[in-house]
Amino acid sequence: MTHVVYTLDVGGLENGLVNIVNDDVAGIRHAIICLTRAGSLHARVGRGVEVFEVGKRPGHDVRAFVRLARLFRQLGSDVVHSRNWGTVDAVIAARLAGVPAVVHGEHGYDSADPEGRSRWKRGVRRVCGGLIDRFVVVSDDLHRWLTGRVGISEGKVVKIANGVDTQRFAPGEGATVRRELGVPTDALVVGTVGRLEAVKNQASLIQAFATLAATHPEMVLVIAGDGRCRTALEDLARRSNVSARVRFLGERGDVPRLLRAMDVFVLPSVAEGMSNTLLEAMASGLPIVATRVGGSPEVVADGVNGFDAAARRRLTSASQRAVHPRADAQRVCRPLPAARGCRDQLT
Repeated sequence: MTHVVYTLDVGGLENGLVNIVNDDVAGIRHAIICLTRAGSLHARVGRGVEVFEVGKRPGHDVRAFVRLARLFRQLGSDVVHSRNWGTVDAVIAARLAGVPAVVHGEHGYDSADPEGRSRWKRGVRRVCGGLIDRFVVVSDDLHRWLTGRVGISEGKVVKIANGVDTQRFAPGEGATVRRELGVPTDALVVGTVGRLEAVKNQASLIQAFATLAATHPEMVLVIAGDGRCRTALEDLARRSNVSARVRFLGERGDVPRLLRAMDVFVLPSVAEGMSNTLLEAMASGLPIVATRVGGSPEVVADGVNGFDAAARRRLTSASQRAVHPRADAQRVCRPLPAARGCRDQLT
């Protein structure tokens, strides 16, 4: 099976792919083709799984398209599985290379089209639908969009929801991580994990935190991840007078430990498919505040296992309402007002 992704930079889709190819199943030989470059997750790919870089340039790159088709022939691919808008070219290349079966995954909307409204992109998907044997989606929201807005037949679309390793992601002791981060053990930690990109909307979280911080001196905000928006977000924290209480951790390989150090998890995205970090935070026993986008409402029931934030205005209020028992009984009640506050400020 040949998997095609835009890159293997850190992300939920990419991390999930690495987990799949590293799961040794008899009779299946995996290969990964990165249309641009491999990225940092290449280091986690197990031995025996070949990773190729096509070096595609922005826009239409005919040479990259030809290289892609040649790779499919060279590998003798029986199945090609492309993922998201950035790899749609692979569908046509696979058919020209004579690949017997083509699968295309939709894991979330394109960052430049966060609500999937682009007529051009929907039209291309509709045309390519005739070349694709199966579409795989990760949420009911994406299923409705593909069959309703794009016009793909129901019989071609299969939902396979994201999953979480509950052995790795579970409630546990977080005091050690807090010490490492210089966070007081009695602080109330609001956190998020994700790429620092506009679609992830960490700016709204910082603004909401600044509002809450004025009346909650014990609160600290932890942001794990890196990306193009980091400098702008750090500047926003300074201008909001909360830089001393916001920890930008960068890209981390110890997310399970970080989640255990948090009291409230916030997902402020403006678009999602089915967020892996959201599921990981839930598995870690955290109160959740999440914007009502993509597949998030399918797993976060407002007032039951978390709180939804329909807009930035309500993020603080939502964060002030979230409640979910933590493993440490002495801190069970403390996340409640903070989580409700975040929800109210985001929404």
